[in-house]
Amino acid sequence: MLKIGDRVKFLNDVGGGKVVSFQGKNIAVVEDQDGFDIPVLINALVKVAEAETYDKTSRDFSKKPIAKKVEEEVEKEPEHVAELIAGNDDPKFFMAFYPTDQHNPVGAEIEVYLINDSNFTLLYQYAHFDGENYTTIDAGELEPNTKQYLEGITTLELSNLPRFWFRMIPYVKSARKLYGPYLKEVSIHSMKFFKEKSYSSNDFFDGNALIYDLVAHPMQEEMDHLTDQDFKKIITEKDKDNRPELPKKRLVKTPEIVEVDLHIEQLIDTTTEGLSNREILDIQLGKFDQEMKLAIENNVKRIVFIHGVGNGVLKLEVAKKLKSSYARYNFQDASFQEYGFGATMVIIKRK
Repeated sequence: MLKIGDRVKFLNDVGGGKVVSFQGKNIAVVEDQDGFDIPVLINALVKVAEAETYDKTSRDFSKKPIAKKVEEEVEKEPEHVAELIAGNDDPKFFMAFYPTDQHNPVGAEIEVYLINDSNFTLLYQYAHFDGENYTTIDAGELEPNTKQYLEGITTLELSNLPRFWFRMIPYVKSARKLYGPYLKEVSIHSMKFFKEKSYSSNDFFDGNALIYDLVAHPMQEEMDHLTDQDFKKIITEKDKDNRPELPKKRLVKTPEIVEVDLHIEQLIDTTTEGLSNREILDIQLGKFDQEMKLAIENNVKRIVFIHGVGNGVLKLEVAKKLKSSYARYNFQDASFQEYGFGATMVIIKRK
């Protein structure tokens, strides 16, 4: 390390001088033999150390300079050792959604994490799937018993969530069994994020979070590989002898009319504080889509959406949806005597 008063030579030029001051961490000011102050990069200087050398001609000892290269001191970080937890030898990996504002989780930005709750080192790829393309958001190596921040999701983005995909390969230095690779999709309805009860206490954060298991229990994996037909066959064979005789199945009539209230206070478990008008409308239209598809699947004859009068925006958006996504079904204002001007009736099935 150089200090004020040291004698130096210029590495890239002729001459040298004495260090008189410093400018920041990388530049020294050198006073040359003519008395001029010259700023020079430290790594372009050579420190001159005085050492006694013997001059055979004059048979006299004199002080002659011996050059030493100035080396920058590099502070090495201590080697990191991953923490291993006794008994934590099963592959356990989770996706977590953590609200940045724990006092108002339904109105805060959501942080997305990958959690490695095992003694494995995890190679991972995290991607979004929009129905056509996979877009990698993050990839890397996650040490044992740690978590990794993946991305942040704003409340505006919650209305148009992609399908989340993980590819994961766990490994250890020595093992009797190889696990993975794992390929896991996590698909979440945006409504989940607007319910405070979706978030719960956990072992990974100080506050509440929404946690998804990315690796099923081995028995659950076996069950997942069974087809519906296989599953029904197993159940039937297991209890057919012990099952009491059931009464003859009666024909159940499909409902004539189903009512769906789209008022926002009926759709979320908390107040609308922190939600913009666009976010509220997206929640209401999401409920509309969900109930329309359910009514069609169950052969409901008519479905009434109660949207209220208000400023007419929700009624107009419902009409747009019906014309674009459900054009084959007729719709009209519902009964004025029952609903006033605040409801729309969709005819799913003619009598």
